[in-house]
Amino acid sequence: MASIEQLVQRAVNPFDSTTFRPGNFWHEDRPTHATIESIHQEIVAEIERILETVAGDRRSRTILLSGDSGSGKSFLLSRLKQRLNPQAFFTYIGPWPESDYIWRHTLRHTIDSLTYVPEGAQESQLLLWLKSLSAFRDRGFLKRLIGERHLFVHNFKSTYPTGIYNANEFFSVLYHLTDPQLYSLACDWLKGDDLDDESLKALHVSSSIDTEHKAQSILGNFGRIATATQPIVLCFDNLDNVDRSDRGYIDLQALFNVNSIVHNQKLKNFLVIVSIVTNTWNENARHVQPADLARIDTELHLRPIDIDRAQQLWETRLAPLHRQADSPPPSSLYPLSREALEQKFPGDRALPRSVLMLGRSLFQQAKIGVANGGSPHFETPVMSEVEDGGDRPTDELAAFKLTWETELVQVQSKVRHIRQFSAPELMQMLRQVLEVLGVTGVRPKLLESPTYGRYSLSFYWSFKFGRVGVIWIEEPNLVSFCRVMKAAQEALEKNTCQFLYLIRAENLGVPRNQGYRRYKELFVDSIHRHIIPDLDSLHILETYHNFVNSAKSGDFVLGDRAIDFEELKALTVRAEVLQDCRLLQKLDVFSHDLGSLLEIEERDPFDRVKEYIFALVKTQQLIGRTVLVESTNAQFPDFQKDDIDRAISTLCQENRIAILNPDSNPEEHLIGYVISS
Repeated sequence: MASIEQLVQRAVNPFDSTTFRPGNFWHEDRPTHATIESIHQEIVAEIERILETVAGDRRSRTILLSGDSGSGKSFLLSRLKQRLNPQAFFTYIGPWPESDYIWRHTLRHTIDSLTYVPEGAQESQLLLWLKSLSAFRDRGFLKRLIGERHLFVHNFKSTYPTGIYNANEFFSVLYHLTDPQLYSLACDWLKGDDLDDESLKALHVSSSIDTEHKAQSILGNFGRIATATQPIVLCFDNLDNVDRSDRGYIDLQALFNVNSIVHNQKLKNFLVIVSIVTNTWNENARHVQPADLARIDTELHLRPIDIDRAQQLWETRLAPLHRQADSPPPSSLYPLSREALEQKFPGDRALPRSVLMLGRSLFQQAKIGVANGGSPHFETPVMSEVEDGGDRPTDELAAFKLTWETELVQVQSKVRHIRQFSAPELMQMLRQVLEVLGVTGVRPKLLESPTYGRYSLSFYWSFKFGRVGVIWIEEPNLVSFCRVMKAAQEALEKNTCQFLYLIRAENLGVPRNQGYRRYKELFVDSIHRHIIPDLDSLHILETYHNFVNSAKSGDFVLGDRAIDFEELKALTVRAEVLQDCRLLQKLDVFSHDLGSLLEIEERDPFDRVKEYIFALVKTQQLIGRTVLVESTNAQFPDFQKDDIDRAISTLCQENRIAILNPDSNPEEHLIGYVISS
């Protein structure tokens, strides 16, 4: 075992900002021991009480949860899910791209969340919800007379004889949830995917959920039959990046329209939690109708924590390091101190994120042997050309690259297919990356169709090519595909755009289909191009989209400070993280050569590993070789230790990093960042 001083020098900073960026709680694997129960304890207790009341009388309620950026709102939602999931079904609903799509967005994200398996359970929330309904278990002698599906539908219709929208088809889809072969397809229908005729036939339904009214009615069905089971908690979060109204402010009215309908139509067993930054609420609440504001049952506000809670935050982060030491450290806060907290926060109050950011800064100072406050001064090998403090812009760029890689791996583990996202979400992600790359004249909805406009956008490159149109449609319904192709032909005929891209990975149909014939006229032997998107490109788009959501909410932290949206855009361009997106390459965003068919060069994965190692060393300033190898292997599990060692050696040969004690055993090597001359 090593001494605590050696461990501090070798370790990755336990307060690194990549470990506390908020997001969808179903996409996180936060250990239970990381939770400080006493932080916001009274808020958790009040929400638990309200949830118990909903479970008791089945009447839906709404909570407005506000707090400053960094107060822990998203973390609190994650904590609630972790603590109360045995008593309720939890859904996470992020910002909606279009206000006239909010019901479909809410339904889609509700079903998506319900497909996750709670900790300790064997089945998804959706199946647990279904199997808890009495009608599901009630299988009488009619099973001998009619088919299983007919019995299932009969039992549900008998149990809920009125108030269910499209009862036959809705209950038929619920039945198919019990069939492993059709479970995913049934979930796709419930989420609102525009399915093809074959899929609709398999589910015994006539059409998809393709309007706001249908989405509202299907979500209403869950509320009307939910009285026999546990409450459903709808958590709306990251609201600073929602669609904006014509007058420029964020359209919270759309959300509170949804909330009021939940109450007015007496949908049962929902607990709606709206999580929002205090300043955002204060600036935009006046744009919400008073009658809708009256539908908020409880307002809860997260306040700063006291020094005792702040100390507990530090202790929790430092405990894993302390357990590795050969002897007990001098204190539970070593190498930090309570005095540093009291000096920084003399009013005995601080935001949790500010506490963590201070911890990071002080740990770094202790790590490189800089005396500050009560921080220890370690004996560190001489680092003549090695970074001993670093300038902020350079450190932030390296920290950004690390955060990007961490988020990208997280997205890769959760996003498994392109149709996981709706058309408005895909177009929003594409529009965001085009804008950050400086593409001019980006406009949504190239197609004039009110239904299919959301599948398209346009931008402008030069007088030579004029306006460029992009259509992205992944719905398998070939009737919809045909209509989009017709709308594309009309856009070209009206000279709305001069060059057209179609993005589609799904089936194009066969020659006898009218949609296929229209597609062939437009994109075969033509200047216009069809791009087949890849999943890796979608991962990149979603990663940047998540960053945008965080930055606009004031929650994107690099190093010792929060990065705003404009700074995020600048860092994204400097880091060149979007250049690996093959979809953007095929859209000629980087080459400015529309219609180019040049072969696209793939970046060597070894170079990506090298850049990760370099960024990690640069941000940590000092790190143990063993820790560096383990961290890199966790990020890139396909790379073996020998490959990682080779990358370290290459960086040393390039004089970008240096081994500070090369005569020691490799397990004891300390590695630092070399300042370029």
